[in-house]
Amino acid sequence: MIRKIFDLYIERAPFFWELFVQHIILTLISVLIITVIGITTGILMTKNKFFAEIILRLTSFLYTIPSIALFGFLVSITGIGIKSAVIALVLYGLLPVVRNTYTGLSEVDQEIIESAEGMGSTQLQLLFKIRLPLALPIVFSGFRTMVVMVIALGGIASFIGAGGLGTAIWRGISTHFPEMTIAGSLLVALLAIVSDIILEIIEKKLRRRFLGEAEREEEL
Repeated sequence: MIRKIFDLYIERAPFFWELFVQHIILTLISVLIITVIGITTGILMTKNKFFAEIILRLTSFLYTIPSIALFGFLVSITGIGIKSAVIALVLYGLLPVVRNTYTGLSEVDQEIIESAEGMGSTQLQLLFKIRLPLALPIVFSGFRTMVVMVIALGGIASFIGAGGLGTAIWRGISTHFPEMTIAGSLLVALLAIVSDIILEIIEKKLRRRFLGEAEREEEL
């Protein structure tokens, strides 16, 4: 089986490469939209607790909807193609970014904020020079979770004509070609694992820089 999958990668390299590029493009578009909407929403949530509760409940509810059901529902509204796939991926990916942005900003030490306000810092200065930098490790943790989630869920996007590595998985299932299904699945898993490792390294560096975790470990 392993030998057959390896041979399949060699024989159909252009096919898999095209799907791989499509998957990355779909992921990048979704991640960019989620990041902008998620961080902006998380910031606004810190201004109003009632608004924050509504958003957290709404994003949590969307997270419980089966992916196939959501894809199918969107197809009936926005049609088959990348548009429906991006909308679905954005809706699924919002929760970790929104929640972590809100949590990170809310947990910034109030004494630090009060000291900055006492020195005449404006609200924008507080946000961009103090609160966001201190919350960045927590925000990035949610970002990392979201990226891996979007890559994995992107495998279902081909079921509604959005392309990506899910095309190989679907083709293998529909033609009773298990090697094709496994080959597509392995590439999705590989992309998710490599992305997670890279983001984990970045997250550790952010924690060392902004939270001083390396110094704490040395002291222990």
